[in-house]
Amino acid sequence: MTALGFLYPGHSAEDEYPRMEQMLGSDIRLQLVHTDIGEDAHRVDALLEMGSAARLAAGVEELRLSGAEAVVWACTSGSFVLGWDGAHDQVRKLAMTAGLPASSTSFAFAHAAREVGAARVAVAATYPEDVAGLFSAFLKDAGVEVVSARGSGIVTAAEVGTWGRDEVFALARAGDHPDAQAVLLPDTALHTAAYVRDLEAELGKPVLTANQVTVWEALRLAQRRVNAPALGFLFTKEPLVQVTG
Repeated sequence: MTALGFLYPGHSAEDEYPRMEQMLGSDIRLQLVHTDIGEDAHRVDALLEMGSAARLAAGVEELRLSGAEAVVWACTSGSFVLGWDGAHDQVRKLAMTAGLPASSTSFAFAHAAREVGAARVAVAATYPEDVAGLFSAFLKDAGVEVVSARGSGIVTAAEVGTWGRDEVFALARAGDHPDAQAVLLPDTALHTAAYVRDLEAELGKPVLTANQVTVWEALRLAQRRVNAPALGFLFTKEPLVQVTG
């Protein structure tokens, strides 16, 4: 069994994780610990506090006791808001505190975009425009070109967590761009796991969503690769097999 640890801020779409555990259909266990969200606001000052080292460290011991092999800070805005260097520092501190390989959802998006071969992406965000712009800047620093970015002006994770299929599809459609090789939906408060495959069928390209890439990133850290087509193109990539003889 492979146990993967996630620090998840507050309570919005945490039910994505048991759902994805079932969708993975193997010996993968997704262990989730809630962190104190503080003020629920997609505002820079609130996001900086939400992702502070002290708030993340508070949840680490529980994950260590669960036997987790890797830990991911399951929050996009609470990582990219620090900028490229700050996000790296956040992950380094988390890894040192946990004594485990560590990452965050922001880095998960950068790595997942590379995995699906998307050098150009469209961002369809729930956030206010200024926060969505910070995510675009982070992706640029990661070497990913953002051909379009759309914010939705939603301030709280609690509101995002109430969105269903219709709102998610409308968000993805509005944020897509003909030059984009993938569409990114960057908010772990958004329910998307049940819709990824249908979104990709409609848009005709890979769709990367926050909780989906977070789980994929934890698997990457643990050096596990799971084929789970229900979770989209990202989970259908197979390792190269060298043929000899």
